Amino acid sequence: MEFLKKLISPITGTINYIQDHFKAMLFILILILIFAPASEDKLSQCNLEKITLSGPIMDSTEVVSQINKAAKNNNVKGVLFCVDSPGGAVAPSVEISMAIKRLRAKKPVIAYAKGTMASGSYYASIWANKIIANPGSMVGSIGVIMEGADLSGIMKKIGIKSQVVKAGLYKQIGTPDRPWKKYEIAELNKVIDGTYNMFTKDVADARGLNIKNRNSFANAHIFTAAQAKKVGLIDALGVEYDAKTALANLAHVAHPVWNKEDKFDKLMKKLAASSAVVLNTYFPALTLR
Repeated sequence: MEFLKKLISPITGTINYIQDHFKAMLFILILILIFAPASEDKLSQCNLEKITLSGPIMDSTEVVSQINKAAKNNNVKGVLFCVDSPGGAVAPSVEISMAIKRLRAKKPVIAYAKGTMASGSYYASIWANKIIANPGSMVGSIGVIMEGADLSGIMKKIGIKSQVVKAGLYKQIGTPDRPWKKYEIAELNKVIDGTYNMFTKDVADARGLNIKNRNSFANAHIFTAAQAKKVGLIDALGVEYDAKTALANLAHVAHPVWNKEDKFDKLMKKLAASSAVVLNTYFPALTLR
């Protein structure tokens, strides 16, 4: 009996160890699965790539990085730029737009409006070879806005006064502790108008539209997919299947193999998009939305 105990003791010891440390081992396993790098072989097998832009555009780093990598990857023959975003900050939207333009110079790109392609996210998509929109999507809202709250009333009620030391007439523009002055509003309008002119000119150039008719396709109009097609903002209506098929034909790929996004990365993107919803009620920010 004692001999039998000694014989199976390594097995029972291992089982006991696993039972005692199961949670810790499971946690380590999850970390390994999450952070282990994907196989280069698997990454190199795809010949068509889908890049997703979702949620408010506050930072362009990750999306631009994906676009640049797709541009350099000779195995990737075409890119589907899948968009579901209400827009966002000006500079990141322009960064993505220029990255798509550079990508198009090397291989075909189709932008697909999955749900919303508005303002900054439309700006990001304009240089694609084609823009295809889901029939139920919303497109457009080509405009610029800067907004902020006037908290002077509530500050007065609770007995708070602001103190400011500044150099420069316009340095206090946009502060929420008082109503904005006329000359400050005029200064902000100068920025708004300049950005709007840039936005509409780029849309006209990319889409082959007459800038003189910008009130019909811009002016912050919100369009259904069908309406957007009539004014020239998109090329066709269709679902994602149609967009993928169109890209495969454009890229001359007979047997499409699409990249598969890591599930954890996809989850993190959704969380990041949710957390990026910035409430700029109290502090003004120039946005495309």
